[in-house]
Amino acid sequence: MITANDNAGATRSSAWLSRLLQFGDSMFPVGAFSFSSGLESAVQEGVVTDVATLRAFALTALEQAARGDCVALIAAHRAALAGDIETLAHIDAQVYARKLSGEARVMSVRMGRKFTDMGVEVVGAPLLCTWRECIAKAVTPGCYPIALAINFAVQELPAYQAFVVHQYGVATTILGAALRLMKISHIETQRILYELTGQAEAMYAVAATARLSDMAGFAPLTEILAAVHTRAHVRLFMN
Repeated sequence: MITANDNAGATRSSAWLSRLLQFGDSMFPVGAFSFSSGLESAVQEGVVTDVATLRAFALTALEQAARGDCVALIAAHRAALAGDIETLAHIDAQVYARKLSGEARVMSVRMGRKFTDMGVEVVGAPLLCTWRECIAKAVTPGCYPIALAINFAVQELPAYQAFVVHQYGVATTILGAALRLMKISHIETQRILYELTGQAEAMYAVAATARLSDMAGFAPLTEILAAVHTRAHVRLFMN
């Protein structure tokens, strides 16, 4: 027998799922399509040449994010639930400081600010408005993982779902760029995506048990490729 409580729970779950799909959509207007997360240089330099090396590159990016940005994302989600702007600004600064290349900082900040603006206009929660004011006054950089954490916290969406959206975005940014940079089919990129998303639970366990001081974003080859990209004569993507 279906009760009123069952219906209420189903309605809430449906709303959560719908919002997860909305804010996790790879076409959500934050400008992710203009970045390749280093893939452009990797292809140009022969680091990524086929399906196997593309998969390895995407997996490395996800593992790096789980040990870096996602540690901050989970910590920021907790701070947002508590309405702690000071802690959010501290975490945001930590994320920004770990972006060694200028292009990585630009990517995180541009996407973060656009995501914050969209959250204010669509969700309209007071904490999002306050966060946008902090960004406008240069109190904080406004990196993407923090914007995502605040957005999900004010909607009472769990940190795990914010983590999944973040990692899905990392993967789809790279795989979407691959379709424009390599001879690869949609079927092959979808196979890679299907495989990588199946590792979300294990990666979340890594991020959720790490302290903010454990957060690290350094991957030597990635940083070298980012430096190469800044001097490229022909570029399809911003990074």
